[in-house]
Amino acid sequence: MKKRDEKQQDLENLKADLARVSTVILTTFKGVNVGDDTKLRRAVQAVGGKYKVVKNTLAERAAAGTPAEGLLKNLTGENSLAYTATDPVALAKALTKIAKDVPAFRFKAGVVEGRVISIAEIQQLANLPSKDEIISKIMFLLNAPAQRIATALYALPRNLAVTLSEAIKANKFGSGELVKKMEETLGAPVESSTNSGEEKK
Repeated sequence: MKKRDEKQQDLENLKADLARVSTVILTTFKGVNVGDDTKLRRAVQAVGGKYKVVKNTLAERAAAGTPAEGLLKNLTGENSLAYTATDPVALAKALTKIAKDVPAFRFKAGVVEGRVISIAEIQQLANLPSKDEIISKIMFLLNAPAQRIATALYALPRNLAVTLSEAIKANKFGSGELVKKMEETLGAPVESSTNSGEEKK
């Protein structure tokens, strides 16, 4: 059994957490075995969140003056909390997946950015793209044109050399001096039908 000072420390720690997080989801852990509880905690930690089994009176006192105050008032039954200061969608996705695998784990309600949300809204939240997914899509959209431009610029010297070579073969340039200058510019020899004919002679 915890001592009085330990309980006070638990209260202060939870209050500090609830004051800084943007999302709190109230759940029930009744019937969840040790193995599933461990899996649940790891899933929540993997998305930057925390998961705690709480005493109802402790949760209500800790939530006083925080955005979670309305959510955690007059609690009954066995309750646990999952919360995060980062991505509410990622947390909702992680909890929804666990709830599918562990039927005993159930949502009760939640609060996101100070607004209490229902079980249905938590599930809707889980269907949204996460912050990382949105950033990834934006980066793809920003990078795709740049990649195409870079590819086009990389191909320019080669395409130019091919075009000039074909023009020389067709005797579009009459002066051998001009060919020499172009070879100096390109840094590579440019074949012409005139030059190849002279070599054969």
